[in-house]
Amino acid sequence: MIEISRGLKMGKFFTLEYWIDDDWYIGRLKEIPGVFSQGKSIEELKTNIHDAYNLMVEEENEALPDLVTSKKKEIQVEL
Repeated sequence: MIEISRGLKMGKFFTLEYWIDDDWYIGRLKEIPGVFSQGKSIEELKTNIHDAYNLMVEEENEALPDLVTSKKKEIQVEL
């Protein structure tokens, strides 16, 4: 599990699933589809996966045009 935090907000924990391919550490966040990265070391992979997650969140927040008024509601999903 790795912790990802943004600014002073409380961090979230995700599972970093990784493998080694041609001396590169390749990884993904198991709980977040589409967040993949790589690094020459496990520490570099962790840094890069943080960056990939943050970019995904920033793009998601900018995805709706200003003309659209979106609403948000927290829900509980049972597994």
